Amino acid sequence: MAFTKLTVQPLGAGGGTPATSTPETDIWAVFRALRDTRSLFGLRPGHVQTLQAMLSFLKPGHGDTVFASNTEICRRIGGIDERTLRRHIDRFVELGFMTRHDSPNRKRYRVKSSQGQSISYGLSLAPLLVRASELLAAAQEMENARRDRVFLRKQILTRLAQLDEFDPENEHTLQIRRILRRKLSITEYRALLDVLESDCKQLSTAVDAPDTVQLPANDGQIVRHHSKSEKEQKDLESPSSTEAPALQTLTSVCDQAASFATRPLGSWPDVESHARTLAPMMGIHESTFEQAAMKVGSQKASCAIFIILQMGTRIRDFGAYFHSITLGRRETDFNPSRLLDRLSQSGAVAA
Repeated sequence: MAFTKLTVQPLGAGGGTPATSTPETDIWAVFRALRDTRSLFGLRPGHVQTLQAMLSFLKPGHGDTVFASNTEICRRIGGIDERTLRRHIDRFVELGFMTRHDSPNRKRYRVKSSQGQSISYGLSLAPLLVRASELLAAAQEMENARRDRVFLRKQILTRLAQLDEFDPENEHTLQIRRILRRKLSITEYRALLDVLESDCKQLSTAVDAPDTVQLPANDGQIVRHHSKSEKEQKDLESPSSTEAPALQTLTSVCDQAASFATRPLGSWPDVESHARTLAPMMGIHESTFEQAAMKVGSQKASCAIFIILQMGTRIRDFGAYFHSITLGRRETDFNPSRLLDRLSQSGAVAA
């Protein structure tokens, strides 16, 4: 391959017309385009290797016909059998990338007249060069699609990292990571990105949202200049209480959780067992519940499950909220007894 460009000179196979020159075509660029788009034409790596070997026999200024014998082509490919070579050639002819110009004795050669006319017998690659623009455009389109898939995948991984900060063991994000192991289309990547962006927006509004502080309108009061204002927290109270609420109060106020129980909740072990059953149904991973139980105690973690389910639609993401009040920054403010008292009075608390 001592050249980079080939001057294509179509030579007549039967009429002996004079050779005419055409603009130079980078035949190796066309080859690379076909190599990169081979899946579109059902070609295998073996076909590409055969074509590469055949192109290596072409010489600059000597046309686009391969005169080498099948034995020589097989040797240059690396020792494939002649039957395989013939199948590869038939496939290129079928796809319109190659034509045969057979001589009477099936040999491959070129003859010229005294006036410069010539007849070439062999394997012509002129059809491949004719379709150069088609192959180059297809290769560019595939490259653009590949780059778009990489770009979308990086965006998805960024969103997953943001969600993992709130709940590393969230089953939803783990499922998406399993999906990413497959080769997806651009449409599938965009659908996943839309879902994750929606999840991130919900987290930004549901978890750790700043509470509104009512300030007096009188400019003469200096409370506006205080760096720390007293905030009213509707669902959390501080300081945190390590004492669990009364069992009867929990089961009576949180009737939504109790309604799913298959047996009476007469003891704390019954409540804890039922909370472990409810957690996965609410999108809270088992490992997240176990971590919360180790940090704040199994009774307090179970109370969190019951209370969150009782709040219902006022909490947009159960998993993120549970993580926040048991393992996150709001853990020190979570007081089950105070919350149950508020729930018993109002029936619901705004998240």
